[in-house]
Amino acid sequence: MELEAQFTEAFRWLGVRRCCLLVAVSGGPDSVALLRLLVAVAPEFGLTLVVAHVDHGISRESGAVAAGVAALAAGLGLPFIERQLRLGTSASETAARTARWRALHQMQHAAGAAWIVAAHHLDDQAETVMMRVLRGTGPAGLAGMSARDGSVLRPLLSFRREELAQYLQLRGQEAWLDPANRDPRHDRVWIRSELIPVLQRRWPRVSDDLARVGADARRWRTAWDDALDELGGLDLRSEPDGISVAGGVLAGYSSDMGWAVVRAAARRAGATVSGASAERVMELARSGVSGRWVPLGDSWRASNAFGRVRIERVLPAPEQVAVTLASGIVSWGEWTFTLSRDTAPGRQERRGLTAWFPPGALAIRSPAAGDRMQPLGGPGHRAVVRLLQDERVPLNRRRVWPLLELAGEPTWMPGICRSQSGLPEPGTEALRIDAVHS
Repeated sequence: MELEAQFTEAFRWLGVRRCCLLVAVSGGPDSVALLRLLVAVAPEFGLTLVVAHVDHGISRESGAVAAGVAALAAGLGLPFIERQLRLGTSASETAARTARWRALHQMQHAAGAAWIVAAHHLDDQAETVMMRVLRGTGPAGLAGMSARDGSVLRPLLSFRREELAQYLQLRGQEAWLDPANRDPRHDRVWIRSELIPVLQRRWPRVSDDLARVGADARRWRTAWDDALDELGGLDLRSEPDGISVAGGVLAGYSSDMGWAVVRAAARRAGATVSGASAERVMELARSGVSGRWVPLGDSWRASNAFGRVRIERVLPAPEQVAVTLASGIVSWGEWTFTLSRDTAPGRQERRGLTAWFPPGALAIRSPAAGDRMQPLGGPGHRAVVRLLQDERVPLNRRRVWPLLELAGEPTWMPGICRSQSGLPEPGTEALRIDAVHS
């Protein structure tokens, strides 16, 4: 068939060979057509297929759809995996999508599949672009969906919904319609069933035009991502929790240039930054004040420290942990502490990752405002925040850096400072703690 030949070329362009694919099949015409097309090209590309179905549990008919997809997989001689979510009829479109993708990634891991294959097509792409326009997205957001995105493949993005339906009809293949996909309460369904038909009466090729907007926006987004590496003075660096740039260089850009660079850098870190937030980041860079930060939304923020502007995910501080073991292992956030009985040495390292303690009530917690320590061998007490600054610990990492207290008094931050207080007598039996950051 002509459609199979076109699909073969589209799939060849993806560059995927000799691997296992998890095919997401909702039971609708689009995903059923995708499955049949993949079965047709699997021998040529050396593909192993596993059929995956997510039953959201939103409509009463969903069980029958799941049974139909299972029968289809069996008839094709393919393995079948199902996840039942039981979201209920009140579940929102966003909640259903989030839960569906979480389930698909879990099934991908269970099946050992290299990719998840989704049935999004050109009309879906047009709807995505239109929905983002209506929500006021920026240029990068108009890019819509990519044919290769992380571990997801979308080989149907150049095909129309009608083509796929005709393909199934010619093959006499049954498909099932999810009632949730006909409910205009959902934004995408309303755009598909009501808005796009109205626009098509005046602009018959509106779906093609919207898809072209998405394609242009993807090239724009890719170009800016490439440009980040060409801006040598920017000194772009990947950080454990985000990305950072040279603050002085960023501050020297024009408003428009800086605005675009901030949003492109944030995308590379995995954050979506609004235009208004990007302007706040530029104000932060131009202030040059170390220690300042601004929220970016959705657990992200920008901070200014040590001459660099960081776009970083806000890390939650682990709960305080009481150390009650005489020996063994205690975990706290990204840190692991090994406890053992040992003879206290005559000298301990101020910045070491090993410390000895006398008997007492030990606990591991985050540094807090007002904490002070007398550094080992130092003349007086210093603020813990100053000690962290001296070691150039980024603002975002300070709340997840462990502080051990003995009888309520800060005594040790591994790799940063051992306190003069809480030292066991040399030669006596003590609790030895070795710290490792994973």
